[in-house]
Amino acid sequence: MNQVDSISILAMRDTGPAPEAAITRDLVKHGLIAAPVLIGGSAAIWGANGALSCGYGIVIVLANFTIAALLVTRAARISYALMMAATLFGYIFRLALVSAAIFFVRNLSWVELLPLGLTIIISHIGLLFWELRYVSLTLAFPGLKPKLKNSQSTFSTQDESTVKS
Repeated sequence: MNQVDSISILAMRDTGPAPEAAITRDLVKHGLIAAPVLIGGSAAIWGANGALSCGYGIVIVLANFTIAALLVTRAARISYALMMAATLFGYIFRLALVSAAIFFVRNLSWVELLPLGLTIIISHIGLLFWELRYVSLTLAFPGLKPKLKNSQSTFSTQDESTVKS
């Protein structure tokens, strides 16, 4: 048995950069950009309580994404098996946190449940779809797509000679 065969999958871990942390930072940035629009729309429809509920919902969503990235990033540094467990049980834990965050404020005077629930659902889905435009799904650039340094396309010398003639 050689050394490669003796390595346990439970002992493998990630020592490279954490693309999930970069994606989450970008996702939170987009959430903060969308927040004034969502809060303004809620204020227009449900008034001040709707705006407060919407703001609270946005905080819940951004905290949920941040906790998810933190759990995966930290667990991957230890082992892939722990990362899988953190992903599975972290989802259940985060679902319980979101439920508790709603449960403990549901009877307060400033809470409007409809804008709170709509904000949580729409922002989770909307931010994930918005982020799809910026995520690179290749192994060459895991995480966010690399940004082009020059917006103008450059031709090779062979292409330039073809264009000139």
